[in-house]
Amino acid sequence: MNSSGGLRHVMRPAASEPAGVLVLFHGRGADEHDLYPLFDLLDPERRLLGVCPRGPLSLPPGGAHWYVVRRVGYPDEATFSPTYAAAAAWLDELLGASGIPLEKTVLGGFSQGAVMSYALGLGSGRPRPAGLMCFSGFIPEVEGFEPDLTNACGLPIAIGHGTGDPVIEVTFSRRARATLEEAGAEVTYRESDMGHSIDPGYLAELRTWLTQRFERPSVQKT
Repeated sequence: MNSSGGLRHVMRPAASEPAGVLVLFHGRGADEHDLYPLFDLLDPERRLLGVCPRGPLSLPPGGAHWYVVRRVGYPDEATFSPTYAAAAAWLDELLGASGIPLEKTVLGGFSQGAVMSYALGLGSGRPRPAGLMCFSGFIPEVEGFEPDLTNACGLPIAIGHGTGDPVIEVTFSRRARATLEEAGAEVTYRESDMGHSIDPGYLAELRTWLTQRFERPSVQKT
């Protein structure tokens, strides 16, 4: 267990010099251990440094949270804004210590964690990540936060959602897909016949997608 920037987190080291970083943000009421097993599914060769932070809020019915839910799709500003600032500071400190920039970092998450991934990857003034992986979430609409969709142009973004999700309706991801594609993002999209969870089959497909985010561009000979 580690702590920096006010957020506790767990880390899975790379097998050797990391090619990049994969940060996974958990959903509402979970903790930093919840998505940790996904590192072995997404990066079985351990090419990446894997990090899972813990949400800073402890709220009913238990577990860790990133913000208060009053209306789905519209995070509570009083809790979202300080969490967003704390998560951004934590991420910048983490990457500064690792020596790996955000440009070589993929941000991903489930439910509230997907919302935080969208926010940190698209927030105005934030550096551009290598990619986003957002499961069962939405681009947040909250006072004081404005996504910079110019940052999305050409950005690889993988989106997954269950068509029977009773917590966050699939229409939120459909809306995000339309918004991001219009902004020029390279969207990989999957809907699955399931509820509020992550499709293991989609994760298996995303191994290749993730590997491609860290491949060195070929050098053109002249």
